[in-house]
Amino acid sequence: MDLELRHLRTLCAIADAGSLGRAAALLKYSQPAMSTQLRRIERLFGEDLFVRTASGVEPTQYGLEVLTQARDILARADAIRRRPAGDGVKAPRVLRLAATNSPVLSGMVVRIRSRRPDLTLTVSSVYPSSEIVEHLEKGELDAAIAADYPGMELRHSAAVAHREIVNEPAFVALPSGHRLKHRMEVPLAELADEAWFLTPDDGAGWPGVFYAACAAAGFTPAAVHEYLGDRLQLQDMIAEGLGVSIVQATTRPSQGVIVKPLTGTPLWTRYLLAWRRDQVTEDITETLFSSAHASYRALITRSAHFQAWAAQSFHLPRS
Repeated sequence: MDLELRHLRTLCAIADAGSLGRAAALLKYSQPAMSTQLRRIERLFGEDLFVRTASGVEPTQYGLEVLTQARDILARADAIRRRPAGDGVKAPRVLRLAATNSPVLSGMVVRIRSRRPDLTLTVSSVYPSSEIVEHLEKGELDAAIAADYPGMELRHSAAVAHREIVNEPAFVALPSGHRLKHRMEVPLAELADEAWFLTPDDGAGWPGVFYAACAAAGFTPAAVHEYLGDRLQLQDMIAEGLGVSIVQATTRPSQGVIVKPLTGTPLWTRYLLAWRRDQVTEDITETLFSSAHASYRALITRSAHFQAWAAQSFHLPRS
């Protein structure tokens, strides 16, 4: 069997749906037919692409790599199919893109510019995800990276659509000389006496989810400093022993700082691509999503602490 675009679409549908049954319904297959199709595709790749779980299926580490490339190939194929005929030069389209506090943005923008030179991007930083939704609803933005939290999913009207880029665990940044520096994971309760640097209210549930996790761990933070600014400056203050901070799992620590997972993974953040349905075409949406996803995967490959956590949590081989 040769690999075809329909096989890649099947893999993406399974990953997006999270189960073979839901993917089969979307593609109008029977579930047995979907299972058979997946087995054939996995035989072609010579390795499992998904693992079965109690709630459905999840991509393996190799599966994630295949999916990233599959989304890129499908986006390019759709762009070719929709390209207008003729040799006329078409004026570049301006795409208004915004993002909350996410390291995905820079790599995403680089990939979009490479894949879609016909797009002219304007990029803005909008920290509160609630404001991002407002801008999208008013037609002031075309697309954005936003964030939400388990049980506090982003709400918007039918004029806006969204798609999950990643559901990421929160880690903690500590001074490299911290008393817990030798722990593989850090219990949140053992940080009860620390001063915390926290980003402000994002309109989507933060920092409420942090305080709820602290309460579940049996404490109220001793001191809190609200901080939203340069990440390197934040790490400088952590290195000086002025406090600790919840950080994104792919954060690259600077000198004097270590990043550790939290025991039991009490905090998760979901990053989303959101867009105006009437402003962003399907092929552009695929380009945005595949670029964001590939950017995140590149961050993972440079994050030893994230790979160690993933290998231990999901019994995956380290890349």
